Amino acid sequence: MPKITYIEHNGTEHVVEVPLGLTVMEGARDNNIPGIEADCGGACACSTCHVYVADAWADKLPAIDPMEEDMLDFAFQPKPGQSRLTCQLKVTDALDGLVVTMPEKQI
Repeated sequence: MPKITYIEHNGTEHVVEVPLGLTVMEGARDNNIPGIEADCGGACACSTCHVYVADAWADKLPAIDPMEEDMLDFAFQPKPGQSRLTCQLKVTDALDGLVVTMPEKQI
C-alpha cells in the first residue's frame, strides 16, 4: 500500500498507508488525520480538503481539472502550483511517498 505523509500546520507528521483506489482525502479521514475536514464528502463542492503538495510532487500529480481549479479559489491562502484538493487525488502506486501539508485552516 502506498504511504502518504500528512503534515499538520503545526508540523506534526502522520505517515499512513492508504489503500489503492481511495483518495488522499479518504486516507486522511479513515486515519483520523486532523486538518482535512472534507465537508462535502469528496464531491469537489468545497475546499475543506485543501493541502499544499510538496514541490517534488507537484509535477507528478494528475493535472488539475477545471472544477478543482474553481474550488481552489475558495481555499484558504491557495498557492499556485502547490494547492490541491485531496478529494481529487486518487491513490495509486505512483503516489507512494506523497507529502502534503495542511493550511492553517480550512474554509
